Amino acid sequence: MIKNIYFSIFLLLSSWAISQNIKLEGLVQDTLGNALEMANVMVVNKETKAMDGYAITNEQGKFQISLKANTSYQLKVSYIGFQALNQDLTTTTENIRRIITLKEGGILLNDVEIVQEMPVSIKGDTIIYNADSFKTGTERKLEDVLKKLPGVQVNEDGEIEVEGRKVTQLLVEGKKFFEGDTKIGSKNIPSDAVDKVQVLRNFNEVSQLKGLENNEENIALNIKLKKGKDKFWFGDVLVGGGPDERYVINPKIFYYSPKTTVNVISNFNNIGEVPFSIRDFFRLTGGARNTIARSGTNIGISSNNLGISTTQNDRALELDTKFGALNLTQQITNKWNVSGFGVISSNKTLTNTISNFGIFQPNSSELQTIEDRSDVSNLRDNLVVFKLASKYKKSANFQVDYDATFRRSSQSEDNVVNSQSTIFSNSGNIERVNNILSFKDQDPVAFQQSLNMFWTKNDKNTFVLEVQHLYQDEDPFYNPSLLEDPFPGIGFQSGQSRYDIRQERFVKTNKVDAKADYYYTVNNKSIFNITLGNTNSYQGYNSSIFQLLDNGSLYQLPDNADFIFDNDVKYSFNDTYLGAHYKFVLGKDFTFNPGINFHQFNIYNDQLSSRVRDNFFRILPDVFAQWQLKKSESLTYNYKMSNFFNDVNTLVEGFTLNNFNSLSSGNRFIDNALQQNHNLRYSKYNLFNYTTIFAFLNYTSTKDPVINRSFFNGISQTSERINANFTNESVSGTFSYQRSFKKYYKVSAVTNITWTKNNQLFVNPSDPTNPSVDFSRSIENWNQLYRLSFGTQFQKLPNLEAAYGININENPGAVFTTHSPSVTLDYRIIEGLALTSTYTYNDFRSRDGNVNNTFDLLTASINYRKKDSKLEYRVSGTNLLNTKSINRDSFNVVSFNSSQYFVQPRYIIFSLQYSL
Repeated sequence: MIKNIYFSIFLLLSSWAISQNIKLEGLVQDTLGNALEMANVMVVNKETKAMDGYAITNEQGKFQISLKANTSYQLKVSYIGFQALNQDLTTTTENIRRIITLKEGGILLNDVEIVQEMPVSIKGDTIIYNADSFKTGTERKLEDVLKKLPGVQVNEDGEIEVEGRKVTQLLVEGKKFFEGDTKIGSKNIPSDAVDKVQVLRNFNEVSQLKGLENNEENIALNIKLKKGKDKFWFGDVLVGGGPDERYVINPKIFYYSPKTTVNVISNFNNIGEVPFSIRDFFRLTGGARNTIARSGTNIGISSNNLGISTTQNDRALELDTKFGALNLTQQITNKWNVSGFGVISSNKTLTNTISNFGIFQPNSSELQTIEDRSDVSNLRDNLVVFKLASKYKKSANFQVDYDATFRRSSQSEDNVVNSQSTIFSNSGNIERVNNILSFKDQDPVAFQQSLNMFWTKNDKNTFVLEVQHLYQDEDPFYNPSLLEDPFPGIGFQSGQSRYDIRQERFVKTNKVDAKADYYYTVNNKSIFNITLGNTNSYQGYNSSIFQLLDNGSLYQLPDNADFIFDNDVKYSFNDTYLGAHYKFVLGKDFTFNPGINFHQFNIYNDQLSSRVRDNFFRILPDVFAQWQLKKSESLTYNYKMSNFFNDVNTLVEGFTLNNFNSLSSGNRFIDNALQQNHNLRYSKYNLFNYTTIFAFLNYTSTKDPVINRSFFNGISQTSERINANFTNESVSGTFSYQRSFKKYYKVSAVTNITWTKNNQLFVNPSDPTNPSVDFSRSIENWNQLYRLSFGTQFQKLPNLEAAYGININENPGAVFTTHSPSVTLDYRIIEGLALTSTYTYNDFRSRDGNVNNTFDLLTASINYRKKDSKLEYRVSGTNLLNTKSINRDSFNVVSFNSSQYFVQPRYIIFSLQYSL
């Protein structure tokens, strides 16, 4: 019923708007007949004084605008260096074509006037959007504005994408907003403070390196504030409540001046809003430049996070959040700036999950084990991030940066799990019932600092020095208590009321990256670069597994020939490398930058009273090439050969308890994996017809990958890390199309197809100690995503966006399809009164019909603010259909999992917001 109402309104409004329009198209040229690309064309309604249409000419000087029939207009055309043209224009019911000739010289419109008048303009590498030209009056946050800009998208996590690429930095008035984090900015900056949105392409935050480094793929966003907002305090305070003691308190205060900025954001609520998740915590790491990855070496310093659940509002039964953040920048002198931020977050989450889990027989789609599980979890996480940064720019040719970041996350989780499993065998099925009470706790600390120096001696010579240091101290503790022995035969004491197991781990990491670059500018079309660098990482790892007996004593599991339960490991990694790159431009449009890196690796690990060394030399090439087909169209190719190294967690020979039913061991003789990656990217942004096209093709092959060699006993898994003697491959392709047309409509289509070929290794249960008789299987997986959306962009009428997504997952054993249609209503009913609502539906099913899970969600919000009033009244509802649970399903060639998450019930919240 709800879907039919949305769809009927959508068709009615669309047909009404189509019947009212005619097309104005034409050509802008100079007096010699040469086409003028990127000329500004505007059409102003004489009666309303509003701009009814605008366009920017393409490379052939053409433009087209959709206008109302039988209306009097003023046509304005401008181009830098030419006299502006003003003409009267009266439309009928017929389309109109004009050829417009501009004369050189005369009184020119300066850049500021052009930017203020035009909804979209281009200045060099910068696309400038006039935010008010796209607002309809229902916007509340920056992300609401960004979603309406041509070529700009905001994903569900608040991350911003332009032309298919993620925005790397968010700036406000040219200053980083919380280290440039796009989510914090898009979710909190008030929409009414936004004047201009500037898309900065080819972005490099160090101006001296622009053109020297390959920053053609980097995109940043700079938010220009409205006049007055850039020099005074502004923001808002929202307070709301509802039945069952539901509340939300959300103050946001901002101050901007030429020398000082202050941003204060806080949010206290128990209605399911998550302003800062654990994912955001790890993403907000301080923003140091990544020096090692560009050399072809990748060493993953993993986090020992025990698999503690992440805070997700769509999977929680109860969620209580407290969040506070402060961001400061201060210009001490004309040459010295300091900045910093602090984020503190505390979440309490209750989840209740019912799941069905199955393990397949090796080389078969037949089930080996099936489990029904219920899991009630109480999660508490307290997250703290602080950063201090200093930037000293003595002159345009010399700059020194220093920053230091401190992170701490105190997390604990209690779980009550009831498991009922069946093991299928020819001799008869085996039923197992287990009750598990578990406690997880960790309090890791990380400190990261970096020092960077940039010196341009003259037009020919530039020097760069970068040093980074990471210190990380982790202490995860895990305590499962089980009714049944999860790993029979490995040494746990029987005859106890419960199997109370305790594991302690202590992991310390010290990692230093240092790199010096020299750039020699041969001429204005070629640059030579030499790099000398070193990466050194030293890690210590200690762990042990105990059993608490009924008499209160601790029993330490003894090591034997088959099982080791104590780990005391020291791991040292050192990479010294020399790189050479030559970047040159062919003609005006083609950039080519091949390079080669020479690496000397020296690696060892100490454990079991002996040392294992691995010293070797390797050459790693890379290539960057870009063809700039037009000013707004490019084709980019990247090739890189990389060495992938594992950290100490993969090398420990002793067993580690990952979960109550999962034991794993590493391998001190593990080797690195060699990976080759080919990446082809096409991007086109056409302001003539407001079309964005993005295509991406990626191929990766990994030789000697590190994989798990696993053995299943029911739902319990024992695995070890080994190098596989084969190559894994993957191919992924993405195509995205977005277009605005006839002024009132926008359409987008996204296709993503991924093919992977992975080799799996299964232990032969008849002889688990002999890898030569293991089951090796090459598996091909296909994942296909198709999404189509169509929406309106009316200024005064209701706006609807309808979307339909299909996700198809296919492997040799099964095919699963997810259908997910959605409809969003955005309606300014009268001046000051706005309604927004979103309906989503999800249908997950298997091709054989054995699985079919569905759920739907509806949210709505009504806001009222009297003109020029500082008060806004809001009534909002979440989960209005009172959906009790949602489903999430996953599968691979080893197993499948179908989970049902109980979610928060329907909430109606009454809020009052005061704007400062």
